[in-house]
Amino acid sequence: MSPSPKASQDSGSYVLLIRLDEPRMITAGRRPPQHFPAGHYAYVGSALNGLSARLERHLRKEKRLHWHVDYLLREARIVEIVTCRSQERTECAIAAALAERFDAVASFGASDCRCRSHLFRGGGKMKATVTAAIRELGLTPGRFLRQTGTPRPAANGPVP
Repeated sequence: MSPSPKASQDSGSYVLLIRLDEPRMITAGRRPPQHFPAGHYAYVGSALNGLSARLERHLRKEKRLHWHVDYLLREARIVEIVTCRSQERTECAIAAALAERFDAVASFGASDCRCRSHLFRGGGKMKATVTAAIRELGLTPGRFLRQTGTPRPAANGPVP
């Protein structure tokens, strides 16, 4: 069954650019408590049906804790979201590209695939590296504009 036209317009992968201001011990679901140093993180996810709704959910403070990243976001904040519209599953390809560029947080967010991780720790200039990695995969990075609730392709506003 192919996705509906509306679903295909609002589907794809995303990278949450996250800032953790203070070091924390975080227990994510059934994982053992883990030390997270203060710093910048990038989390790769996807939503093949309802990308905007997924991103709005990540931005909410009050929510049922479901994904590993939900536990991290109780302590950290999203500073920006890079989107990659696609009807195809590109999440793991993006995660593999980021694993070559950043330190992976072992097995985080990757319980339903064979990836090493979907969460990466890096320096303060992660956005440029993330967008370059997405472009190297032949994909177009965009940004999520919360006020409209619409992922925007890079053509509507360059992603530096």
